[in-house]
Amino acid sequence: MPSSFRHRFAYSAWVLAQLGEASQALRRLREGEELFMRLASGRHFTEFGVLHGLGNGALALGRLDEAKRFGDRAVETSARHPGWRAHALCLLGDVAIHPERSEVERGEAHYRDALELAGPRGMRPLVAHCHRGLGKLALRAGKRTDAQERLTIAATMYRDMGMGFWLDQAEAELRRLN
Repeated sequence: MPSSFRHRFAYSAWVLAQLGEASQALRRLREGEELFMRLASGRHFTEFGVLHGLGNGALALGRLDEAKRFGDRAVETSARHPGWRAHALCLLGDVAIHPERSEVERGEAHYRDALELAGPRGMRPLVAHCHRGLGKLALRAGKRTDAQERLTIAATMYRDMGMGFWLDQAEAELRRLN
């Protein structure tokens, strides 16, 4: 099975969850994990994009332990692939700051580590996501100035890149400051 198909398959769980199709997303998440495990068995197999897609799908479905497991595995296997490692760290940041977890220090560390890897590599969407995550953390902590700065950076980047869905999210968080 071509790598691009495996990636699309894994990310479809995330997309379906974002569209509110929870049962289809969960089914796709299970199928994706089964496919990944079958391909990974018996040989060294690293598909960071598949792990990232499955992790985001699990997160969108509120399956935090699964999302963390996928994120941890992606970090473990991506030591020589800093771009994918940055994505995995951002995912772990998102898991850590989920309202059901609120592991603030861990989330902040993950976002900062991801930013350190993503910034020099020109990974602008990921940089924007990290700023948004750090802004959400600052907002929860009552650090209005830091929240305003981080969320404005994220919103500006999303706007410049034409990322409307994420721009709407960042602007909604900015409105919470008023």
